[in-house]
Amino acid sequence: MAANPTYPTREAVDFVVIGSGAAGGVMARELSVAGFNVVVLEQGPYRKAQDFTHDEIGVVMQGELSLNPNDHPQTFRARPELKAEVPPQGSGLPPAWYAAGVGGSSVHFTGNYWRFRPVDFKERSLLGEIEGTSFADWPLTYEELEPYYTRVDWEIGVSGAPGPFDAPRSRPYPVPPLPIKSSGAILERGAKALGLHPQVAPMAILSKPHNGRPACIHCGFCLGFGCEMNAKSSTLAAMIPQAEATGRCEIRTGCTVMRLEHDDRGRIRDVVYLDENGVEQAQRTRAAVLSANGAESARLLLLSQSAKHPDGMANGSGMVGKNLMFNAHSATHAWFEEPLNEFKSVQCTRIVMDFYETDTKRGFYGGGGIDARPLVNSWPILFAMGGIAPGLPTWGAEYKRLMERYFTRNMSVLGNCTSLAMERNSISLDPEVKDVFGRPAVRVTYEDHPDDLATARFMQDQAVAILEAAGAERLWRDEVTPSTGGPHLLGTCRMGNDPNSSVVDRYHRAHEVPNLFVVDGSNFVTSGRGQPTMTIQALAFRAAEHMTRAARAGEV
Repeated sequence: MAANPTYPTREAVDFVVIGSGAAGGVMARELSVAGFNVVVLEQGPYRKAQDFTHDEIGVVMQGELSLNPNDHPQTFRARPELKAEVPPQGSGLPPAWYAAGVGGSSVHFTGNYWRFRPVDFKERSLLGEIEGTSFADWPLTYEELEPYYTRVDWEIGVSGAPGPFDAPRSRPYPVPPLPIKSSGAILERGAKALGLHPQVAPMAILSKPHNGRPACIHCGFCLGFGCEMNAKSSTLAAMIPQAEATGRCEIRTGCTVMRLEHDDRGRIRDVVYLDENGVEQAQRTRAAVLSANGAESARLLLLSQSAKHPDGMANGSGMVGKNLMFNAHSATHAWFEEPLNEFKSVQCTRIVMDFYETDTKRGFYGGGGIDARPLVNSWPILFAMGGIAPGLPTWGAEYKRLMERYFTRNMSVLGNCTSLAMERNSISLDPEVKDVFGRPAVRVTYEDHPDDLATARFMQDQAVAILEAAGAERLWRDEVTPSTGGPHLLGTCRMGNDPNSSVVDRYHRAHEVPNLFVVDGSNFVTSGRGQPTMTIQALAFRAAEHMTRAARAGEV
């Protein structure tokens, strides 16, 4: 392996990539492999596979893979006219939930890797305007993105098999599906009894060795945890090592970017950050790639105000931070007579996509996919705290009996759904609350469109029908309520051809800043059906190819 470089901050590198997650990791690898000098600025630490544990308290309850909420508070409000508040301690995850560290949230994600379908890119043309929303077509098609989905399959590493409703693909999956687990078999049984079409769940977790990485050992700690085997296809495992192997990519951890600065021509010149010792530094660069996620990318642009950009960098349209989408979800839980042993293996092995597309007969916009999984009830502490069915004892001898019997007999069925883009839903700078570095806190303003909630309830009805058909002993629903946060941070630097209604062009270049690119979930125009990371990475591969071509032509 080539030695890791250390670039002087006052000499311009070719690219500074801000963030090393699902998109940033791809950008780092692609640009360095193409021969460019790259500095990656990552605010979290550089953990390796051997650093990851199965500690429920540390990882899940204390959030050790995320930023400390006391140092990095966020605020939430449902509507713009309300005052945003910091959620009370112990109330759950932050409004904009993401992991901090090399690999970003690809380290702790579940690994559901669904492609979009052709319809996702042109729904506005097919369905028409939806009042009160920013519903629009993407400036590209599925056919344009398909080669890059295939690169994700093969270069990131996706296990799977085609389903009956899948979009066309140019190559098969690189490795076969992961073994079906009990929740998948039950989903299949119930869905087939109803005449539906269950299919293999594509997962960014290796079923067989691939690209020098090992197969999954089915430890059962995927959702929320890092993978100690490197079988989960995080960018930490799949992309960053290849970037560093070029000898042209420097990963700087513990670095919090404070602002972007431009020169007299309006071009990004310096990326200003606090290093791991809290000392302000400025990395000179020929171009910047912002891949910090849909909350932090928008926040950084808003923080980068200047006389030329009084409302924030690249925000002449006023669209930076607007059109936030979370993806609506529903959850239904069930107990079965026979042991399921869902504490083993990956979260999902089967899905149902019969309700993917909008059906106007339902009376509302939206669709989604259904998956079966243990969710958080595969871990003993979380099951003990919330896995017992409503109305049953949660103390005493009967509680102990229920825990003993049903820890191995529980599963959940999730609906993963659309969210409509609306300008009123946003990431903005909180005027009062600041983080440990004195930066205005991320302020999340979000209220689901009524169609989003209707879709989630519709999907939950289908989940109930499937579980009943499969012979559930007992089942119950989590009430579908308005969202107060989520891990899918989409839409806040929208892609588009019109500079008046979008932030970046179809190749992720900021309309107003020629050497600034934004590449992450913030570019989404519509939300897809609840699993966005596959598309984030396909877009990143495509963006990197364009940037490489443009840079070699002297057009960056």
